[in-house]
Amino acid sequence: MRVILLSVFLLCAAVSAQSQSGLPDGNGKAIVEEKCAMCHELNRVTNARMTRGDWQTTMSRMVDFGVALTADERAVVTDYLATNFVGVARPTGVVLPGNVEVVIREWTVPTPGSRPHDPLVAPDGSIWYTGQMANVMGRFDPKTQQFKEYHLKTPRSGPHGLAADKEGNIWFTAQGGGYVGKLDPKTGNVTEHKMPSPDLDPHTPIIDQDGTVWFTMQGASMVGRIHPKTGEVKVVPTPTPRANPYGMVVSSKNEVFFCEFRTNKLAKIDKNTMQITEYTLPNPETRPRRIAITPDDRIWYGDYSRGYLGVYDPKTGASKEWPSPSGAKSQPYGIVAIGDIVWYSESGVEKNTLVRFDPKTEKFQTWLIPSGGGVVRNMSASPQGDVWMATSGVNGIAVAEVKQ
Repeated sequence: MRVILLSVFLLCAAVSAQSQSGLPDGNGKAIVEEKCAMCHELNRVTNARMTRGDWQTTMSRMVDFGVALTADERAVVTDYLATNFVGVARPTGVVLPGNVEVVIREWTVPTPGSRPHDPLVAPDGSIWYTGQMANVMGRFDPKTQQFKEYHLKTPRSGPHGLAADKEGNIWFTAQGGGYVGKLDPKTGNVTEHKMPSPDLDPHTPIIDQDGTVWFTMQGASMVGRIHPKTGEVKVVPTPTPRANPYGMVVSSKNEVFFCEFRTNKLAKIDKNTMQITEYTLPNPETRPRRIAITPDDRIWYGDYSRGYLGVYDPKTGASKEWPSPSGAKSQPYGIVAIGDIVWYSESGVEKNTLVRFDPKTEKFQTWLIPSGGGVVRNMSASPQGDVWMATSGVNGIAVAEVKQ
Protein backbone atom coordinates (compact mmCIF):
# COMPACT_ATOMS: atom_id res chain seq x y z
CA MET A 1 0.00 0.00 0.00
CA ARG A 2 2.86 2.38 0.86
CA VAL A 3 4.44 1.97 -2.58
CA ILE A 4 1.24 2.57 -4.55
CA LEU A 5 0.19 5.63 -2.57
CA LEU A 6 3.69 7.03 -3.02
CA SER A 7 3.28 6.64 -6.79
CA VAL A 8 -0.14 8.30 -6.76
CA PHE A 9 1.09 11.33 -4.87
CA LEU A 10 4.13 11.70 -7.10
CA LEU A 11 1.92 11.70 -10.20
CA CYS A 12 -0.30 14.35 -8.63
CA ALA A 13 2.79 16.51 -7.97
CA ALA A 14 2.47 16.18 -4.19
CA VAL A 15 6.20 16.30 -3.51
CA SER A 16 7.88 18.04 -0.56
CA ALA A 17 10.38 17.92 2.26
CA GLN A 18 8.57 19.06 5.39
CA SER A 19 8.00 17.39 8.73
CA GLN A 20 4.71 16.66 10.42
CA SER A 21 5.06 19.89 12.40
CA GLY A 22 4.57 21.77 9.13
CA LEU A 23 0.81 21.15 9.21
CA PRO A 24 -1.04 24.36 10.06
CA ASP A 25 -3.75 24.32 12.71
CA GLY A 26 -7.33 23.98 11.59
CA ASN A 27 -10.31 21.70 11.27
CA GLY A 28 -8.99 18.62 9.48
CA LYS A 29 -5.40 18.65 10.75
CA ALA A 30 -5.95 15.76 13.17
CA ILE A 31 -7.56 13.62 10.46
CA VAL A 32 -4.68 14.24 8.07
CA GLU A 33 -2.16 13.35 10.78
CA GLU A 34 -4.00 10.13 11.57
CA LYS A 35 -5.14 8.88 8.17
CA CYS A 36 -2.50 10.14 5.76
CA ALA A 37 0.47 9.20 7.93
CA MET A 38 -0.69 5.57 7.97
CA CYS A 39 0.53 5.10 4.40
CA HIS A 40 3.21 7.69 3.67
CA GLU A 41 5.18 10.51 5.24
CA LEU A 42 3.24 13.73 5.76
CA ASN A 43 5.90 15.67 3.91
CA ARG A 44 4.25 14.38 0.74
CA VAL A 45 1.17 16.36 1.68
CA THR A 46 2.41 19.51 3.34
CA ASN A 47 4.18 21.08 0.40
CA ALA A 48 1.75 19.95 -2.28
CA ARG A 49 0.07 22.75 -4.17
CA MET A 50 -3.21 21.94 -5.92
CA THR A 51 -6.49 23.53 -6.85
CA ARG A 52 -9.59 22.47 -4.93
CA GLY A 53 -10.63 20.30 -7.86
CA ASP A 54 -7.27 18.51 -7.88
CA TRP A 55 -7.46 17.95 -4.12
CA GLN A 56 -10.92 16.48 -4.57
CA THR A 57 -9.59 14.14 -7.26
CA THR A 58 -6.65 13.13 -5.08
CA MET A 59 -8.93 12.39 -2.13
CA SER A 60 -11.16 10.27 -4.36
CA ARG A 61 -8.16 8.21 -5.43
CA MET A 62 -7.06 7.71 -1.83
CA VAL A 63 -10.52 6.53 -0.83
CA ASP A 64 -10.72 4.25 -3.88
CA PHE A 65 -7.51 2.65 -2.75
CA GLY A 66 -8.83 1.96 0.71
CA VAL A 67 -8.15 4.91 2.99
CA ALA A 68 -10.87 4.78 5.65
CA LEU A 69 -12.64 8.14 5.53
CA THR A 70 -16.30 8.86 6.14
CA ALA A 71 -18.05 11.24 3.77
CA ASP A 72 -17.90 13.97 6.42
CA GLU A 73 -14.19 13.38 7.08
CA ARG A 74 -13.43 13.43 3.38
CA ALA A 75 -15.17 16.79 2.99
CA VAL A 76 -13.34 18.24 5.99
CA VAL A 77 -9.94 17.02 4.81
CA THR A 78 -10.49 18.26 1.26
CA ASP A 79 -11.47 21.70 2.56
CA TYR A 80 -8.47 21.76 4.91
CA LEU A 81 -5.99 20.85 2.17
CA ALA A 82 -7.55 23.14 -0.44
CA THR A 83 -7.45 26.05 2.03
CA ASN A 84 -3.91 25.58 3.29
CA PHE A 85 -2.09 24.18 0.24
CA VAL A 86 -3.43 26.22 -2.64
CA GLY A 87 -2.24 25.52 -6.17
CA VAL A 88 -2.49 27.22 -9.52
CA ALA A 89 -4.89 25.84 -12.10
CA ARG A 90 -3.31 23.76 -14.82
CA PRO A 91 -2.76 25.56 -18.14
CA THR A 92 -5.02 25.00 -21.10
CA GLY A 93 -3.77 22.62 -23.77
CA VAL A 94 -2.71 24.24 -27.03
CA VAL A 95 -4.38 22.93 -30.20
CA LEU A 96 -2.21 23.08 -33.29
CA PRO A 97 -3.93 22.26 -36.60
CA GLY A 98 -2.40 20.08 -39.28
CA ASN A 99 -3.05 17.76 -42.19
CA VAL A 100 -3.51 14.51 -40.25
CA GLU A 101 -7.04 13.41 -39.38
CA VAL A 102 -7.51 11.74 -36.01
CA VAL A 103 -10.69 10.51 -34.31
CA ILE A 104 -10.48 9.87 -30.56
CA ARG A 105 -12.89 7.32 -29.08
CA GLU A 106 -13.20 6.55 -25.36
CA TRP A 107 -14.67 3.87 -23.09
CA THR A 108 -15.19 3.65 -19.32
CA VAL A 109 -13.78 0.49 -17.74
CA PRO A 110 -16.18 -1.72 -15.70
CA THR A 111 -14.83 -1.27 -12.17
CA PRO A 112 -15.14 2.27 -10.71
CA GLY A 113 -11.93 3.68 -9.29
CA SER A 114 -9.71 1.31 -11.25
CA ARG A 115 -7.31 4.06 -12.30
CA PRO A 116 -6.16 2.32 -15.51
CA HIS A 117 -2.44 2.85 -15.73
CA ASP A 118 -0.87 1.27 -18.81
CA PRO A 119 -2.47 0.12 -22.08
CA LEU A 120 -1.24 -2.69 -24.32
CA VAL A 121 -2.21 -3.83 -27.80
CA ALA A 122 -1.84 -7.64 -27.66
CA PRO A 123 -0.87 -9.83 -30.64
CA ASP A 124 -4.51 -10.94 -31.09
CA GLY A 125 -5.70 -7.33 -31.37
CA SER A 126 -7.22 -7.16 -27.90
CA ILE A 127 -6.50 -4.19 -25.67
CA TRP A 128 -5.25 -4.74 -22.14
CA TYR A 129 -4.97 -2.31 -19.26
CA THR A 130 -3.86 -2.45 -15.64
CA GLY A 131 -6.55 -1.55 -13.10
CA GLN A 132 -3.99 -0.36 -10.60
CA MET A 133 -6.30 0.56 -7.74
CA ALA A 134 -8.86 -2.21 -8.32
CA ASN A 135 -6.28 -5.02 -8.34
CA VAL A 136 -7.48 -6.19 -11.74
CA MET A 137 -6.16 -6.82 -15.22
CA GLY A 138 -8.57 -5.73 -17.92
CA ARG A 139 -9.11 -6.91 -21.49
CA PHE A 140 -11.14 -5.03 -24.11
CA ASP A 141 -12.22 -6.47 -27.45
CA PRO A 142 -12.49 -3.60 -29.98
CA LYS A 143 -14.64 -5.75 -32.31
CA THR A 144 -17.31 -6.70 -29.77
CA GLN A 145 -16.81 -3.68 -27.48
CA GLN A 146 -16.79 -6.07 -24.53
CA PHE A 147 -14.66 -5.91 -21.40
CA LYS A 148 -13.37 -8.78 -19.29
CA GLU A 149 -11.56 -8.38 -15.99
CA TYR A 150 -9.17 -10.75 -14.25
CA HIS A 151 -8.95 -10.30 -10.48
CA LEU A 152 -5.47 -10.88 -9.09
CA LYS A 153 -5.03 -13.40 -6.28
CA THR A 154 -2.55 -11.31 -4.31
CA PRO A 155 -4.30 -8.38 -2.60
CA ARG A 156 -3.06 -4.88 -3.41
CA SER A 157 -0.77 -6.07 -6.17
CA GLY A 158 -0.95 -2.65 -7.80
CA PRO A 159 -0.65 -3.82 -11.44
CA HIS A 160 1.27 -1.17 -13.34
CA GLY A 161 3.03 -1.91 -16.66
CA LEU A 162 2.29 -4.42 -19.42
CA ALA A 163 4.06 -6.46 -22.08
CA ALA A 164 2.98 -9.41 -24.25
CA ASP A 165 5.13 -12.37 -25.26
CA LYS A 166 4.99 -14.32 -28.54
CA GLU A 167 2.70 -16.95 -27.02
CA GLY A 168 0.11 -14.32 -26.12
CA ASN A 169 0.79 -14.30 -22.38
CA ILE A 170 0.38 -10.92 -20.72
CA TRP A 171 3.21 -9.94 -18.40
CA PHE A 172 2.64 -7.22 -15.82
CA THR A 173 4.52 -5.52 -13.03
CA ALA A 174 2.89 -5.68 -9.60
CA GLN A 175 4.28 -2.51 -8.13
CA GLY A 176 2.60 -2.97 -4.76
CA GLY A 177 2.95 -6.76 -4.62
CA GLY A 178 6.67 -7.09 -5.21
CA TYR A 179 6.40 -9.42 -8.19
CA VAL A 180 6.19 -9.62 -11.98
CA GLY A 181 3.19 -11.62 -13.15
CA LYS A 182 2.44 -13.66 -16.25
CA LEU A 183 -1.24 -14.01 -17.07
CA ASP A 184 -2.48 -16.73 -19.42
CA PRO A 185 -5.58 -15.25 -21.12
CA LYS A 186 -6.85 -18.73 -22.00
CA THR A 187 -7.11 -19.86 -18.38
CA GLY A 188 -6.83 -16.67 -16.37
CA ASN A 189 -4.00 -18.25 -14.37
CA VAL A 190 -1.28 -15.93 -13.10
CA THR A 191 2.30 -17.01 -12.43
CA GLU A 192 4.03 -14.72 -9.95
CA HIS A 193 7.78 -14.14 -10.18
CA LYS A 194 8.67 -12.77 -6.77
CA MET A 195 11.36 -10.17 -6.32
CA PRO A 196 14.45 -10.95 -4.21
CA SER A 197 13.03 -8.63 -1.56
CA PRO A 198 9.31 -7.92 -0.97
CA ASP A 199 9.85 -4.16 -0.78
CA LEU A 200 11.06 -3.93 -4.38
CA ASP A 201 8.62 -2.24 -6.76
CA PRO A 202 8.56 -3.56 -10.36
CA HIS A 203 7.48 -0.67 -12.57
CA THR A 204 7.76 -0.91 -16.37
CA PRO A 205 8.27 -4.21 -18.25
CA ILE A 206 9.45 -4.93 -21.76
CA ILE A 207 10.27 -8.14 -23.64
CA ASP A 208 13.29 -8.30 -25.89
CA GLN A 209 13.65 -10.20 -29.17
CA ASP A 210 14.85 -13.33 -27.36
CA GLY A 211 11.81 -13.41 -25.07
CA THR A 212 13.65 -12.21 -21.96
CA VAL A 213 11.53 -10.02 -19.70
CA TRP A 214 13.14 -6.80 -18.46
CA PHE A 215 11.71 -4.34 -15.95
CA THR A 216 12.56 -1.17 -14.07
CA MET A 217 12.04 -0.59 -10.35
CA GLN A 218 11.52 3.10 -9.79
CA GLY A 219 11.56 3.37 -6.00
CA ALA A 220 14.31 0.78 -5.57
CA SER A 221 16.39 2.37 -8.36
CA MET A 222 17.10 -1.03 -9.90
CA VAL A 223 16.61 -2.89 -13.18
CA GLY A 224 15.67 -6.56 -13.37
CA ARG A 225 15.57 -9.51 -15.74
CA ILE A 226 13.51 -12.71 -15.86
CA HIS A 227 14.31 -15.76 -17.96
CA PRO A 228 10.83 -17.06 -18.89
CA LYS A 229 11.93 -20.70 -19.21
CA THR A 230 13.66 -20.93 -15.84
CA GLY A 231 11.88 -18.16 -13.98
CA GLU A 232 15.21 -16.89 -12.68
CA VAL A 233 15.01 -13.30 -11.43
CA LYS A 234 18.09 -11.10 -11.28
CA VAL A 235 18.22 -7.41 -10.33
CA VAL A 236 20.99 -4.80 -10.34
CA PRO A 237 21.16 -1.20 -9.02
CA THR A 238 21.62 1.80 -11.26
CA PRO A 239 25.10 3.41 -11.20
CA THR A 240 23.50 6.70 -10.16
CA PRO A 241 21.86 6.30 -6.74
CA ARG A 242 18.13 7.08 -6.51
CA ALA A 243 17.94 7.49 -10.28
CA ASN A 244 14.32 6.24 -10.47
CA PRO A 245 14.54 4.12 -13.64
CA TYR A 246 11.25 4.40 -15.53
CA GLY A 247 10.34 3.75 -19.19
CA MET A 248 12.03 1.11 -21.38
CA VAL A 249 12.54 0.31 -25.08
CA VAL A 250 14.32 -2.34 -27.16
CA SER A 251 16.37 -1.31 -30.20
CA SER A 252 16.55 -3.02 -33.59
CA LYS A 253 19.83 -4.57 -32.40
CA ASN A 254 18.04 -6.06 -29.38
CA GLU A 255 19.60 -3.59 -26.96
CA VAL A 256 17.61 -2.64 -23.86
CA PHE A 257 17.44 1.06 -23.00
CA PHE A 258 15.68 2.86 -20.18
CA CYS A 259 15.41 6.37 -18.77
CA GLU A 260 16.17 7.59 -15.27
CA PHE A 261 13.38 9.89 -14.18
CA ARG A 262 15.12 11.50 -11.23
CA THR A 263 18.17 12.43 -13.30
CA ASN A 264 18.91 13.84 -16.75
CA LYS A 265 20.08 10.44 -17.98
CA LEU A 266 19.22 7.60 -20.32
CA ALA A 267 20.85 4.20 -19.89
CA LYS A 268 21.52 0.85 -21.55
CA ILE A 269 21.79 -2.50 -19.78
CA ASP A 270 23.95 -5.29 -21.17
CA LYS A 271 21.88 -8.38 -21.91
CA ASN A 272 24.53 -10.77 -20.62
CA THR A 273 26.45 -9.02 -17.85
CA MET A 274 23.64 -6.62 -16.80
CA GLN A 275 26.22 -3.86 -16.65
CA ILE A 276 24.54 -0.46 -17.02
CA THR A 277 25.91 2.36 -19.17
CA GLU A 278 24.45 5.82 -18.59
CA TYR A 279 24.11 8.66 -21.11
CA THR A 280 23.81 12.20 -19.77
CA LEU A 281 21.41 14.57 -21.52
CA PRO A 282 22.59 18.17 -22.06
CA ASN A 283 20.27 20.07 -19.71
CA PRO A 284 20.75 19.20 -16.00
CA GLU A 285 17.06 19.98 -15.32
CA THR A 286 15.79 17.41 -17.84
CA ARG A 287 13.66 14.63 -16.35
CA PRO A 288 12.81 11.92 -18.92
CA ARG A 289 9.83 9.84 -17.79
CA ARG A 290 8.87 7.67 -20.76
CA ILE A 291 10.81 6.89 -23.91
CA ALA A 292 10.12 5.69 -27.46
CA ILE A 293 12.42 4.47 -30.20
CA THR A 294 12.25 5.03 -33.97
CA PRO A 295 13.58 2.63 -36.66
CA ASP A 296 16.88 4.53 -36.76
CA ASP A 297 17.37 3.56 -33.08
CA ARG A 298 17.22 7.12 -31.87
CA ILE A 299 15.59 7.42 -28.45
CA TRP A 300 12.80 9.95 -27.95
CA TYR A 301 11.83 11.24 -24.55
CA GLY A 302 9.32 13.58 -22.99
CA ASP A 303 11.00 16.00 -20.61
CA TYR A 304 8.43 16.00 -17.82
CA SER A 305 10.16 18.75 -15.86
CA ARG A 306 10.79 21.32 -18.58
CA GLY A 307 8.02 20.67 -21.11
CA TYR A 308 10.17 19.53 -24.04
CA LEU A 309 10.29 16.70 -26.54
CA GLY A 310 13.83 15.43 -27.01
CA VAL A 311 15.80 12.89 -29.03
CA TYR A 312 19.12 11.23 -28.29
CA ASP A 313 21.27 9.09 -30.59
CA PRO A 314 23.28 6.54 -28.54
CA LYS A 315 25.56 5.88 -31.51
CA THR A 316 26.76 9.46 -31.89
CA GLY A 317 25.78 11.15 -28.64
CA ALA A 318 23.90 13.81 -30.63
CA SER A 319 20.73 15.22 -29.13
CA LYS A 320 18.09 17.81 -29.91
CA GLU A 321 15.04 19.26 -28.17
CA TRP A 322 11.83 21.07 -29.11
CA PRO A 323 9.49 22.98 -26.76
CA SER A 324 6.24 21.06 -26.36
CA PRO A 325 3.26 22.96 -27.83
CA SER A 326 1.55 23.68 -24.49
CA GLY A 327 4.64 25.07 -22.86
CA ALA A 328 6.91 24.61 -19.87
CA LYS A 329 4.23 23.12 -17.60
CA SER A 330 2.79 20.70 -20.15
CA GLN A 331 4.47 17.65 -18.52
CA PRO A 332 5.00 15.30 -21.52
CA TYR A 333 4.36 11.77 -20.34
CA GLY A 334 3.07 8.76 -22.32
CA ILE A 335 4.94 8.36 -25.61
CA VAL A 336 5.15 5.92 -28.52
CA ALA A 337 6.73 5.88 -31.98
CA ILE A 338 4.87 4.58 -35.02
CA GLY A 339 7.45 4.32 -37.78
CA ASP A 340 9.24 7.66 -37.88
CA ILE A 341 6.37 9.56 -36.25
CA VAL A 342 6.41 10.29 -32.51
CA TRP A 343 3.18 10.50 -30.51
CA TYR A 344 2.93 11.61 -26.88
CA SER A 345 0.62 13.13 -24.32
CA GLU A 346 0.85 16.40 -22.45
CA SER A 347 -0.38 15.45 -18.97
CA GLY A 348 -0.03 18.78 -17.20
CA VAL A 349 -2.73 20.65 -19.09
CA GLU A 350 -6.38 20.94 -18.12
CA LYS A 351 -7.41 18.58 -20.89
CA ASN A 352 -4.58 16.24 -21.75
CA THR A 353 -3.48 16.61 -25.35
CA LEU A 354 -2.42 14.05 -27.89
CA VAL A 355 0.65 15.35 -29.73
CA ARG A 356 2.02 14.21 -33.09
CA PHE A 357 5.56 15.15 -34.11
CA ASP A 358 7.11 14.58 -37.52
CA PRO A 359 10.93 14.55 -37.24
CA LYS A 360 11.33 15.21 -40.96
CA THR A 361 9.41 18.48 -40.94
CA GLU A 362 9.90 19.16 -37.21
CA LYS A 363 6.25 20.13 -36.98
CA PHE A 364 3.69 19.40 -34.27
CA GLN A 365 -0.03 18.73 -34.50
CA THR A 366 -2.21 18.38 -31.38
CA TRP A 367 -5.67 17.27 -30.28
CA LEU A 368 -7.52 17.62 -26.98
CA ILE A 369 -8.65 14.34 -25.40
CA PRO A 370 -12.44 14.87 -25.06
CA SER A 371 -12.77 13.48 -21.52
CA GLY A 372 -9.66 15.31 -20.38
CA GLY A 373 -7.77 12.07 -19.85
CA GLY A 374 -6.87 12.80 -16.27
CA VAL A 375 -3.16 12.03 -16.95
CA VAL A 376 -2.29 9.72 -19.84
CA ARG A 377 0.69 7.84 -18.47
CA ASN A 378 1.49 5.47 -21.30
CA MET A 379 0.58 4.57 -24.87
CA SER A 380 0.58 1.52 -27.13
CA ALA A 381 0.49 1.39 -30.92
CA SER A 382 -1.65 -0.97 -32.98
CA PRO A 383 -0.49 -2.62 -36.22
CA GLN A 384 -2.96 -0.34 -38.02
CA GLY A 385 -1.12 2.74 -36.75
CA ASP A 386 -3.65 3.76 -34.09
CA VAL A 387 -2.63 5.01 -30.65
CA TRP A 388 -4.20 3.43 -27.54
CA MET A 389 -4.14 5.22 -24.20
CA ALA A 390 -5.18 4.61 -20.61
CA THR A 391 -7.07 7.63 -19.31
CA SER A 392 -6.47 7.00 -15.63
CA GLY A 393 -8.14 10.07 -14.13
CA VAL A 394 -11.46 9.37 -15.84
CA ASN A 395 -11.35 5.58 -15.34
CA GLY A 396 -11.13 4.75 -18.99
CA ILE A 397 -9.23 3.75 -22.08
CA ALA A 398 -9.11 5.58 -25.40
CA VAL A 399 -7.93 5.17 -28.96
CA ALA A 400 -6.77 7.78 -31.43
CA GLU A 401 -7.72 6.37 -34.83
CA VAL A 402 -5.37 7.81 -37.42
CA LYS A 403 -7.06 8.19 -40.77
CA GLN A 404 -4.76 7.26 -43.61
